[in-house]
Amino acid sequence: MADTSTAGCKQEPGAIVPVVNLKRCEGKGDCVEVCPENVFQVRRIDDSDYQNLGTLQKFKLRVHGMQVAYTPNADACRACGLCVSACPEHAITLSRI
Repeated sequence: MADTSTAGCKQEPGAIVPVVNLKRCEGKGDCVEVCPENVFQVRRIDDSDYQNLGTLQKFKLRVHGMQVAYTPNADACRACGLCVSACPEHAITLSRI
């Protein structure tokens, strides 16, 4: 999406993946907009993930349209960190595989 090329990327794809904390994510999509590798997708939360949340998180998700970020292309991540910086809820971290 963003045209940042690989200049700011620190790793080869697959060494590090973004991890989304679904208890914090509000599905605003800032991660989708900034990711040069198209790692993220904002969509309705999976039922199994929803059931694992507490009452407060479930309520918050309903207010935010039941949308969260998932990482269907996590293996393409090059650890540029743009998603971490862009997320207003601080719901994304980078983790070594």
